[in-house]
Amino acid sequence: MKNSRRKMSLVQLTFITAANMLGAGIIMLPTKLAEVGTISIISWLITAFGSLALAMTFARCGMFSTKPGGMGGYTEYAFGRIGHFMANYAYAVSIVIANVAIAISAVGYGAGFLETEFSPVQTCLYTIALLWTAAALNFSGSRYSGKLSTVTIWGAIIPVLGISIIGWFWFDPATWLSSWNPNGFGLSDAVGNSIALTLWSFLGLESAAVNMDAVENPQRSVPIATFVSTLGVAVIYVASTNAIAGILPNGDILASSAPFGLAFSAMLGSTAGKVVMGLMVFSCAGSLLSWQFTLARVFKTSAQRGLFPKIFAKVTNADVPLKGMFLILCMQTCLAFMTISPTLAQQFELLANLAVVTNVIPYIFCAAALKTILEKEHIDNAVCNRNTSYFLAGASIIYCFYALTTTDGITFFSGCFATFIGWIIYMVRFNLLKQTIIVEQQIIK
Repeated sequence: MKNSRRKMSLVQLTFITAANMLGAGIIMLPTKLAEVGTISIISWLITAFGSLALAMTFARCGMFSTKPGGMGGYTEYAFGRIGHFMANYAYAVSIVIANVAIAISAVGYGAGFLETEFSPVQTCLYTIALLWTAAALNFSGSRYSGKLSTVTIWGAIIPVLGISIIGWFWFDPATWLSSWNPNGFGLSDAVGNSIALTLWSFLGLESAAVNMDAVENPQRSVPIATFVSTLGVAVIYVASTNAIAGILPNGDILASSAPFGLAFSAMLGSTAGKVVMGLMVFSCAGSLLSWQFTLARVFKTSAQRGLFPKIFAKVTNADVPLKGMFLILCMQTCLAFMTISPTLAQQFELLANLAVVTNVIPYIFCAAALKTILEKEHIDNAVCNRNTSYFLAGASIIYCFYALTTTDGITFFSGCFATFIGWIIYMVRFNLLKQTIIVEQQIIK
């Protein structure tokens, strides 16, 4: 009885999953979507259906898999140990990239809050400083960062949810229609140009499946929480971004590094806009504080399983993987310099697209492994309808590949190159380990 009281309820799991998706991922999107126009609502609808299929696929993987390791464990059923490594590696790389994008979002809203503009070099340097500060605050452990992030996340949720509800009182259909397709893209190009960005905002949809061990009645709760949270977040995203497009002229959104703050300024005055910008800086900083530590733990866990270099598994007396954090920060610093762009929005888009390319790789692996999971775990058709599961997995894979094809060539090949580097690392480590075992056996003989 005591154990069940300590576990999350269905409502709590639904909220946590939705909060992980809402976070800081949405706050820069209106600016980038303005380049495509309000025709991007079609991309939102496609991504909403694709994300629902992915979410329900993850729910099934989480419900029936008995292997540890989250997405890596799911993948191992069909692709073995190398599949486990590649899923964890790609996921870790995507978080490395995503955290830089979150930092850039904070810098953008910080500039709006201070009523100034940063040069590309200034944006890069402030981003790097924020990343290192967030990591440094975790050097003594995650005790405070975990508590702080549960508070700061409301700095993004309240404005996004607020504009989804009250923004329609300031909505002008003529403004929205005038922004439909400002650059005259063909339908396929217009939709494709915003698919990856809309998927970026749904990253985290796997949270319910990952937390299934901590919830009451997971067989029932995980699918419901996954479906309800993803659907609810989809509605909020479509409502908030389109409300802004009907409140502000397209040109104003394009020129803004803090679109939600600008929208609240137009609705309720400059003071309200300032408050929203401050809240979102606070939210991004808190989110980054938590994600930087989480990222180090992802590397640490994989290193302990022998998948990543051992240096990432070394911890201090406070159980902090300090050396791993330094290496990750060096990677992020290089990434920030490598992606310097003329505008903050362009740098954010490049990083968001890179994060999507690397993140859909474990998504594809997991969806492809669902059939094997059901077969190896001998899941009866009465417990889980096979045809429905195969349909969801197939739809997820098709959507993920479609999202990959919509990214530009440089982004796509950069993501593929990063994944290929991971494969090389695994093969080198595997061969070295194999040779070590052979030598040890020869010595014993």
